[in-house]
Amino acid sequence: MKPIRLVRGFVTVGGWTLLSRVLGFVRDALIAAYLGAGPAAEAFVVAFSLPNMFRRFFAEGTLNVAFVPLFAKKVEAEEDAKAFAENTLSVLTTALIVLTLLATLFMPALVTAMAAGFIGDGRFDMAVDFGRIAFPYVLFISMGALFSGMLNATGRFAAAAAAPVLLNVVLSVAMVGAAKFGLPVDRALIWAVPVAGAAQLAVVWSAAAKIGFNLRPRLPRMTPELKRLLILAGPAALAGGVVQINLLIGRQVASFSQDGALQYLNLADRLYQLPLGVVAIAIGIVLLPDLSRRLQAGDHAGARHAYNRAFEFALLLTVPAAIALIVIPEPLISFLFQRGAFTPEDAHKTALAVMIYGLGLPAFVMQKVLQPLYFAREDTKTPFRFALYAMVINAVVAIGLSFVIGYLAAAVATTLAAWGMVALLWFGKKSMGDEVHADARLIRRAPRILIASLLMGALLWGSEIGLSPVFELSRGLGTLLLVAIGIVGYFGIAHVIGATRFAELKGSVKRGG
Repeated sequence: MKPIRLVRGFVTVGGWTLLSRVLGFVRDALIAAYLGAGPAAEAFVVAFSLPNMFRRFFAEGTLNVAFVPLFAKKVEAEEDAKAFAENTLSVLTTALIVLTLLATLFMPALVTAMAAGFIGDGRFDMAVDFGRIAFPYVLFISMGALFSGMLNATGRFAAAAAAPVLLNVVLSVAMVGAAKFGLPVDRALIWAVPVAGAAQLAVVWSAAAKIGFNLRPRLPRMTPELKRLLILAGPAALAGGVVQINLLIGRQVASFSQDGALQYLNLADRLYQLPLGVVAIAIGIVLLPDLSRRLQAGDHAGARHAYNRAFEFALLLTVPAAIALIVIPEPLISFLFQRGAFTPEDAHKTALAVMIYGLGLPAFVMQKVLQPLYFAREDTKTPFRFALYAMVINAVVAIGLSFVIGYLAAAVATTLAAWGMVALLWFGKKSMGDEVHADARLIRRAPRILIASLLMGALLWGSEIGLSPVFELSRGLGTLLLVAIGIVGYFGIAHVIGATRFAELKGSVKRGG
């Protein structure tokens, strides 16, 4: 087999995802500045969450989990992968059109399910209106996920990873343009959502066509491969549904809490999604097709190496990020969002949620390393069962603690459920064979990564105190210096104590992993 360039793939996807996340902060900073944490901002959060929720059923659920392994194996076996992809596209497009029409009709019920606390005030009607405008985004982004999966399965990661950048660019330009010309910013923002989805689809469709996968929708034939896809997709979609139920519970808790709580959780989510997106998404996208193709080729030693390097890469970048979110959340939130209508009190309340999400960040990323072990073996039922257990943890904690700590209960529940899911995935992989065991290099380096991260945390804590005069002069300069100290300090310590080697990382990227 022609191997996927693993580390280069991580860097490519991670780099584009980092750019997308940075531009996402620009987008959210503009939303915070123009709309604050008021009714329009909260209505947008709910309306934009709806297509993203269903996207996780069809994109992350059905396509990434079920389609990619099957398509990757067809590519490896040199079978008719294009016909399989066209059949999948036809079924997917039909289902999405029906879903969009139904969602438009029943939007009030969907908004009630997302934020019942909105009923009885102006936020509800606004969220329904916004939801009907934004929902077609799910059609474009889910179709785009199919083309992205094809590109990823063939080891071409750049176009699929770059496409999400367009979402943040289009939304940001729409807000700035509306403000400049005196138009309603909230209306421009919500109409930009489906426009951005169409742009993302165009990019990946064109990229797939260039490598010979110029798909055209057609009447699908119920082939054995399509039946297999639907069988695998069922548990995967249900698992995605469990995740969405967890999110719904959190939003319901927040919607009944103080005004602005949904926006606090949304912005906290955005901050921890930066390292989560850069690391976890990169690993999930690159590792699954690589494992699938290696297992198809019988390369168990290569599969073990890929799993261990993915786990090492995840720990190397995620653990220090988690420590930083726990130690310095308020400077980060204040620098990113505290301006315009977003007050210091809003920043403080958001920072509290960031600290809690920081505790769960390693678990969120480790899930993305462990789940491909199951999906590459076409096992979607086991992760679904584990997700149900995690859902119970989330519901009990979120609802139970909401009477004590309000909106923060949602963050605590999400974190505890994530660690529960990791424990289940970890112990559930024991019967898979030697390729899921840690190798000597990972065993040696994992504790050193933890030590380097803890030392970096102490350095950040002391530096924040020492930089107090700088923060008084310029919040932005103080935060940038703090981040620079953390990055340089961590990698310097990690290199000295043997948690990683600069030359080794550089060489891996050049060799392609």
